[in-house]
Amino acid sequence: MSQDQIRNILQKYDVIAVVGLSSDPEKMSYKVSDYLKQHGFLIVPVNRFVEEVLGEKCYKSLLDIPVEIQKTIDIVDIFRKAEDVPPIVEQAIKLKAKVGRPFVVWMQLGIVNEQAAEAARHAGLVIVMDKCLMTEHRRLT
Repeated sequence: MSQDQIRNILQKYDVIAVVGLSSDPEKMSYKVSDYLKQHGFLIVPVNRFVEEVLGEKCYKSLLDIPVEIQKTIDIVDIFRKAEDVPPIVEQAIKLKAKVGRPFVVWMQLGIVNEQAAEAARHAGLVIVMDKCLMTEHRRLT
């Protein structure tokens, strides 16, 4: 993925469902999401073990998010191990078919799952792997 493509994603989209968002301020998922929220992005936390993060209601899965919010999600940002990615991508694909969104599946730094990426691409989703949203935002905007 080119720098211009990533810049375009960061400028075009502003609602991010963060899967694996921790309520621990020391965790990278929290730090990245807090940074993004401070820079005008809307965060939809997804974590089955937490009720609320960064002042936002947390949902157990992408499919548990109310439809009116699902219809606004641009990016699914994944903070889970690579082996945990396929079911998350499957949920993103179901949302895309159901509500026309999300547009992008973003796997954070260190997360690569080619099988899930191929399935997402086949469903019309843009894939970013092994990149940090916060780092890319700082660098490109």
